[in-house]
Amino acid sequence: MGLLERLRKEWFIFGIVLVIAVARLEPAVGVKGGPLKPEITITYIAVSAIFFNSGLSLKTEELTSALMHVRLHLFVQIFTLVFFPTAIWLFLQLLSITPINEWLLKGLQTVGCMPPPVSSAVILTKAVGGNEAAAIFNSAFGSFLLGSSSSVPFTSIFSQLFMTVVVPLVIGQIVRRYIKDWLERKKPPFGAISSCVLLMIIYTTFCDTFANPNIDLDKFSLIIIVFIIFSVQMSFMFLTFLFSTRNNSSFTPADTVAIIFCSTHKSLTLGIPMLKIVFAGYEHLSLISVPLLIYHPAQILLGSLLVPTIKSWMVSRQKALKLTRQPKAPVKV
Repeated sequence: MGLLERLRKEWFIFGIVLVIAVARLEPAVGVKGGPLKPEITITYIAVSAIFFNSGLSLKTEELTSALMHVRLHLFVQIFTLVFFPTAIWLFLQLLSITPINEWLLKGLQTVGCMPPPVSSAVILTKAVGGNEAAAIFNSAFGSFLLGSSSSVPFTSIFSQLFMTVVVPLVIGQIVRRYIKDWLERKKPPFGAISSCVLLMIIYTTFCDTFANPNIDLDKFSLIIIVFIIFSVQMSFMFLTFLFSTRNNSSFTPADTVAIIFCSTHKSLTLGIPMLKIVFAGYEHLSLISVPLLIYHPAQILLGSLLVPTIKSWMVSRQKALKLTRQPKAPVKV
């Protein structure tokens, strides 16, 4: 395979490496308050574009069907808000006897209690070709559910979710009704568009990470925390995969993709304000924030790198299921 063909096939992976390298060279460009103004261009414009894109690409029947998929919603919300924090708490009982800074461990516990993010799980699910409608519902519902029950201002959460998720999604659905035939005929590259938006998010996320003074830890602690976070993410992704692919689970391969990303991703947008309220006045707030600041870019990076592998599994699994459901030809006597 030639270099150009390899670049064309694996452009997203090369894009990830490129945007991280650019962010490392000059993080000031993409930080909050910087020239790119990610607090506006990413938080509002990019996220709105993602859900408008979803509204255009999704059939109304798919959204309705996803809304009624109660079993999937219960799985994601229970795993995210019950199993995840409980498992982390048990794991930290073991880590408490190690020399790892206790405030970093408290930070890991708070990560486990965070809701899923609104955008990254949806984009990754779409990039793979999974149940995007289910990912949209669970990402928005999880953020709304935990945000409304915490000390973070309810009105602020509701208005931001409404304007960046609900409104663009509805507008996309309305526009789809008028250009449905054109969309089905031309088949625009919705997945590639979402992947480009994800590269923008990865870039600004790593700009914030590289420019953040709170992550200036000693190398040993930083390496250990990064290792723990990647291990936790990989372990929980594997667990959700196992649970959702059991013979009696009734989840489709596309459902499994949404479950993997929605159940293991955590929101930085809601997380940081929650930490500042819950730990207000703590002199170790910066250390408590470090695990979440690392978890956020790590989940996007790891998820993006796994997109080709998960997509390959999903496609092959769908083909296998299709073959098993085909009626067997009658045997000629």
